[in-house]
Amino acid sequence: MKLERDAVLHIARLARIALSDEEIETFGAQLSEIIGHFDTLNAVDTEGVEPTAHTLPLRNVMVDDVSRPSLPQDEVLALAPLAEDGYLRVRAVLE
Repeated sequence: MKLERDAVLHIARLARIALSDEEIETFGAQLSEIIGHFDTLNAVDTEGVEPTAHTLPLRNVMVDDVSRPSLPQDEVLALAPLAEDGYLRVRAVLE
């Protein structure tokens, strides 16, 4: 399927990009080729094939959430660049 010049200009306008005449021709040919691939895919018989979002089965790759003891407060405060009255001191982020 060959895209017309108006269709390429419409796509460019939606993408908010300006195209030169040479770019219109180049992108028109490239987009037409891409759309041609969809025509090939549409020719494949998919009768009885379940729709899917993934080609492989999904599995949870997360590690189990296991409770562990935390560091003592004095060790954490010793690692901090600034500490005050038993708390971490951070630079103000709001003015």
